Amino acid sequence: MWEAAFWGGIAGSAVFLGSLAGLYFKIRKRIIGYIMAYGTGVLIGAATFELLDLSLREGGMELTVSSFILGALLFTLFDLVIARKGGMERKRSRERTEEGSGLAIFIGTIFDAVPESIIIGISLLNDHRVSWLLIVAVFVSNFPEGLSSSVGLVKDGYSKAKILLLWLTVLGLSLLSSMGGYALLRGKPENMTAVISSFAAGAVVSMVSSTMMPEAYEEGGPGVGFIAALGLISSLMLSRLA
Repeated sequence: MWEAAFWGGIAGSAVFLGSLAGLYFKIRKRIIGYIMAYGTGVLIGAATFELLDLSLREGGMELTVSSFILGALLFTLFDLVIARKGGMERKRSRERTEEGSGLAIFIGTIFDAVPESIIIGISLLNDHRVSWLLIVAVFVSNFPEGLSSSVGLVKDGYSKAKILLLWLTVLGLSLLSSMGGYALLRGKPENMTAVISSFAAGAVVSMVSSTMMPEAYEEGGPGVGFIAALGLISSLMLSRLA
């Protein structure tokens, strides 16, 4: 369980590290777009090669498909609610004017981070070895999120101390979520793991499609398509690591 907490903390720390980079260094938006595009490819690969593959092996096609669709649907519905409150641009660096958008961005980021951390904990249930693919995927996707969101929150008037406190909270929740994913599903039927894995895959694909991909293209231009493809093939290679 403590190993799950450790790896969940490592992956979740990228949000905090990204926020430090955004607050204390001036990074070109094009670079942010490239990083986000690469993270998009890696995350889609992780959902496909790791989560859906695991779900198919342990739960079969019907359970995998239904859980995947449910995860995608619930994320989309929740994202609609967050968008109405000003959190739609939680990965964006430009200034926002909606009242309460800072809180919505924070809640939306938690909603992105918790499922990712849970599946890191679940990955340790298989031979007690962490999935490097999931660690890299979550880390790479979280870094630009913390970076770009922090820049936007500064423009909205949030102090640096408050922003860092918000991301430290996300880091703590990521750690606890990874522990929870491992502890709650340890010894449970394989079908339960299959449902959670496929559900998380659906949520991840919906998340990158609605938040990461638009931001990557807006900041990086047409070249992000190639970079996303590199991220996807990187995830395939990582999934074959022992």
